Amino acid sequence: LSILLSLLVPAHTTRSPDCGGILTPSGLRYLAEVSKPHAESVLRRDLMAPPAPAPSPASPSRNQIISVKVDKFSLTLIPDTGMRLSIEVDLGITSAPSATKEMRLSILADLHVDMNPEGNLELVTSDCKPTLEEVQSTEESDRSAPHKSSGLDMDKQINVEKICLEVSKLLLFPNERLMSLAAPFPITPSCQVQYQPLAAPMYSEQGIIISLQTTFQVAGTVIPLPVSPVPFSMPEPASSSPSHLILAFSEHFYTSLFSALEESGALNVSLLSSLTTATLAERITQMGSLFQEDLPVVLQTVTRSSPHVVLEEDKAIVKLFLTAQIGAGSALFQSFLSVNVDVAARLHLSVADTRMIISVAAIEDVELSLATSDVGPILAALLEELFLPTIREEVPAQINKVLRQGVFLPHIASFTYTDVNITIHKDYVLIPCNLQLEARTG
Repeated sequence: LSILLSLLVPAHTTRSPDCGGILTPSGLRYLAEVSKPHAESVLRRDLMAPPAPAPSPASPSRNQIISVKVDKFSLTLIPDTGMRLSIEVDLGITSAPSATKEMRLSILADLHVDMNPEGNLELVTSDCKPTLEEVQSTEESDRSAPHKSSGLDMDKQINVEKICLEVSKLLLFPNERLMSLAAPFPITPSCQVQYQPLAAPMYSEQGIIISLQTTFQVAGTVIPLPVSPVPFSMPEPASSSPSHLILAFSEHFYTSLFSALEESGALNVSLLSSLTTATLAERITQMGSLFQEDLPVVLQTVTRSSPHVVLEEDKAIVKLFLTAQIGAGSALFQSFLSVNVDVAARLHLSVADTRMIISVAAIEDVELSLATSDVGPILAALLEELFLPTIREEVPAQINKVLRQGVFLPHIASFTYTDVNITIHKDYVLIPCNLQLEARTG
């Protein structure tokens, strides 16, 4: 469907999506599958509650529900509208020790996810049709075929209207869990990521489509990020994807991530060289008069302009623009060289649980240029010979250390991701995956 390409176009330039996801029909089937035991537990608790005491011992015994079994529980997609929840529940009912009967409670409910005034997503029931039927009887006096329930006593006791009002709680992703989608997640001790829904989801034959805008906080303050020159729109997935969920991230998302790390100071790192002031003095003669003792040489790097990520087919490259102050001294750092370092590094992307693991796989290109020198002019070839090995080894190691915890993906509480297959395309990354309900302990 070509309309998928326009579903994430922002309403305002300041609210521009940079990532999103599609919950596919197979994902809905999985959510129904894992919700079925939960629904049975909820209905059993609600319907099998002890009846109120009879007004007097002489009053006739009331019908009592002795068993609740969910026979059918399905969620299907209704394009342009929402979802349809279909439930069939078998009820075992007794009114006397020798009289039991079975009834079937059928519920057909139309649901959709809306955005409330606070900007949170919430599950809304737009229509609900309950039906109560008697399907069999063990009473000798009643051997009739299945028929609609007669008598108001069971209708009153079961209170189908109340069940309809609270039908969304039969699903395993109630509104509290939908709200968890927009919770802030830590990247580093001082940097957090937050995914904000821009609008209520759209519904197509491909699935439920949601657009998200990422914000980054540094020390609790949302930082301004460069606006994407091109609004991101979800790429159209292959029809009938076997995956439960397809996440998509724009090139701008990754650039924003590294810009946030830069803003937090996480990319300002110290690189320990294998050189010492004595070995350096053998190549740079003016070094000899600066240090009386032999000290390890350290490169203290700071970002001089914002990083940038480029996505191409099967390749993600981060470009870092650093300045390295090269010096020595542990108690009192003394710099004698300042070198501009432009690094192009290939990124490796993977997923663990609900986190995207981003690491520098290899340095593809490094350019060094002398900025300032206290030890005279130095040829570019000598700069590369002396400091390139350290930069090639230590820059990836330090960035990987910063990102070792990974970046949380958009997700709702109690679900994790499995069977992940990441594909990098020009301008965006696709992450098809399956949902898995986390096992509860205790």
